[in-house]
Amino acid sequence: MTELFAEAETWVGVGLLIFLGIVIFVAKAPKAITAALDAKTAKIQADLDEAARIREEAQSLLAQLKAERAEAEAQAKDMLAAAQDEARRYEAEAKAKLEESLARRQQLAERKIANAEAQAAAEVKAAAADLAAQAAEVVLTKRLSAVKTDPLVDRAISQLGAKLQ
Repeated sequence: MTELFAEAETWVGVGLLIFLGIVIFVAKAPKAITAALDAKTAKIQADLDEAARIREEAQSLLAQLKAERAEAEAQAKDMLAAAQDEARRYEAEAKAKLEESLARRQQLAERKIANAEAQAAAEVKAAAADLAAQAAEVVLTKRLSAVKTDPLVDRAISQLGAKLQ
């Protein structure tokens, strides 16, 4: 076996085989490397395209959300303004009703006071009339007991007939 490696033709054959292997490898290697690089480039380009698409979608979604937010803020402002207007209207209505109620109560109180004053005046007049009648009775009783005829009573009786006609 050592003789086999000692011959120059063997080394030329081995060298030829190595050279052919290198040539075949070198001939196929650039194609394989190119194919691998092309595949990597295509994958990178696809990733970039996907990233660009996702970015466009995100920007579109962001714009849509901004529009919705602006619309929601406008609606909130409108609702707040409407609520404030309604609160002012309720306040005005409540104030008007309160004033009306107070005016009615004041009128009712004034009527009650007037009725009480009238009733008190009537009671005072009735008491004064009763007192006057009692005093007149006492005076007349004293006069009539002392004198059988009283010229004042006779004159009042005669005038009474004239006044009644």
